[in-house]
Amino acid sequence: MSGSCQTGPREMVYDTGMELDPVRCYQALLSRDRRFDGRFFGGVTTTRIYCRPVCPVRPARAENVRWFVCAAAAEEAGFRPCRRCRPETSPGTPAWLGSSAVVSRALRLILEGALDAGSLDALASRVGLGPRQLARLFATHLGASPVAIARARRVHFARRLLDETALPIGQVALSAGFASVRQFNHAVRATFGRSPRELRTRRRGEVARDRKRLTLRLPYRPPLDWAAIVRFLGPRATPGVEVVETQAYRRTITAPEGAGMIELRPGDESHLVLSAELPGPAGLLGIVERARRLFDLGADPLQVSRHLAGSPALARIVRSSPGLRIPGAWDGFELAVRAVLGQQVTVRGATTLTGRLVETFGERLPLPFAPGLTHLFPVPRVLAAADVSVIGIPAARAATISRLAAAVSTGELVLDAAQGLDDAVARLCAIPGIGEWTAHYIAMRALGEPDAFPATDLGLRRALGNGAGPATPTRLAQAAEAWRPWRAYAAMYLWASEQPMEDDR
Repeated sequence: MSGSCQTGPREMVYDTGMELDPVRCYQALLSRDRRFDGRFFGGVTTTRIYCRPVCPVRPARAENVRWFVCAAAAEEAGFRPCRRCRPETSPGTPAWLGSSAVVSRALRLILEGALDAGSLDALASRVGLGPRQLARLFATHLGASPVAIARARRVHFARRLLDETALPIGQVALSAGFASVRQFNHAVRATFGRSPRELRTRRRGEVARDRKRLTLRLPYRPPLDWAAIVRFLGPRATPGVEVVETQAYRRTITAPEGAGMIELRPGDESHLVLSAELPGPAGLLGIVERARRLFDLGADPLQVSRHLAGSPALARIVRSSPGLRIPGAWDGFELAVRAVLGQQVTVRGATTLTGRLVETFGERLPLPFAPGLTHLFPVPRVLAAADVSVIGIPAARAATISRLAAAVSTGELVLDAAQGLDDAVARLCAIPGIGEWTAHYIAMRALGEPDAFPATDLGLRRALGNGAGPATPTRLAQAAEAWRPWRAYAAMYLWASEQPMEDDR
């Protein structure tokens, strides 16, 4: 297979139920159906421009179009983004969801910034391959190299900053992860055919001029059940660190240059609005990626619901809750500590304990960013040396948090999905006091593992029992086999169907 398709009906397939072949791609282009937006891109060989399938420009002749799985592949093949449909503003390609497991994990790490300061060799090592092997897999599944994917990520984000903010050019370069303004200028001109200053003079509409508060639109693939996310996050909001309202989520964050705050609100039907108050522009790209993961904006809800609706146990729930997402976590360590505090207590009890932890060991801000945002969550180094039992938890649970914090602080435990779900669960379970339930819950929300599934969870067992008493863990695990690779979403659907939630999840 290759990253583009010109001949043959089955040259590239990914697990979305749509084959990336010329005939079907061209039909989707003619229909301008928004469901295909971001799933593939078409490059016109006569103009060397590539477009989204929803582009309003009159389509080129079919024989003059090449098809690509992702924007980076089109750019690596020598095509430039269309100025009308703006491929860099698409909701993102879900193609990696159906590619190899190694490519999926490596892509997640690239989105987290693995190649912004690190090397290809280091990235390949994290996923258990050599750099040449990884490059071959990327060429096969995506038609672009890991370096090209990372470059496209940075330059596309820079274009959005030029369009949506008033940041000076130099700060845009820094925010997008470029090592120098010169490198930034070269990358922008190579991709868009214009300098950053020329692009900015051509932008449409006005932008906010508040240099302290940046506002960006975060695209997603509809539908998105904002209310369900708020219902889930609200009772779990950490006092002093998070505030959840009907139409807003706010939290304190640690940015590269100091403490900051982010706020997310629903925008139109395909965007959330992110506002950030930061001490400087460094790290903004990583902050945006974290915000996207927090609300699971990279998901393809139609693909997930289509698969899960085939299960008799889930069909009714899936139909009644379109756009359900997996609420993520701003920080993997923070979520892991919360999960340990939540063992064998209610959601309310876990929230109370987490608030005490923050009040006792977190850094108090000189001035609150907003009502209720007074602290930063304690860092691993602090909790590793602390007597956590003073917040009123059993000594064994306090010891688990101390061991977890020490492992993260020293680098013995890295909370990412570089080696896959089984490896992540095994690494977490190696810490005394963390069992499979807690490990799968952490993998599900903190690591973004879509197939994580806490099969012993009482709430899931009750939901599957459908009023006839809890199903056994064995029956639940057997039923969940049909839900792969989306068992984490199945868990969210089952939890959403069981109200109220009494134990912490």
